[in-house]
Amino acid sequence: MRICVYAGSFDPVTNGHMWMIEQGAALFDQLIVAIGTNPEKRGYYSLSDRAELLRRCTAKFPNVRVSSFQNRFLVDYAREVGARYILRGIRNEGDYAYERAMRNINADLAPEVVTVFLMPPREMSEISSSFVRGLIGPEGWEEVVRQFVPAPVYEFLLDHHRRK
Repeated sequence: MRICVYAGSFDPVTNGHMWMIEQGAALFDQLIVAIGTNPEKRGYYSLSDRAELLRRCTAKFPNVRVSSFQNRFLVDYAREVGARYILRGIRNEGDYAYERAMRNINADLAPEVVTVFLMPPREMSEISSSFVRGLIGPEGWEEVVRQFVPAPVYEFLLDHHRRK
């Protein structure tokens, strides 16, 4: 069975993440979408909210499951769950340099775990969680953000920011 881990902060989930998940679900027998948490960094949205949003967004993929790991190397987590593959996205030159270095370090730590890179379509290459968070707030943000996130995330963002 080809098991793959796709990890990120998903803070919040974007259409770019969903493109990666859709591709990963088609390429692998099982795709584990793992929220990586670092105790020294505080997520903008809670881990439980991010996990629930990922579950809602990935419900249509029977071979996708949502998980999380904390304060560990991704490659060690991949080994623990029996994954032989790590899925990573490359949006631009900066991502490439960082991801290439991480791939090399991961290969040193666990040569049996293969990193697979995907490049999202041009219209998604600028989308990131921090980009989306930066759009929230100014008048009219709702219509702008709607185009960059899946429907469950959009509804969550509307509700979350109305309560603030």
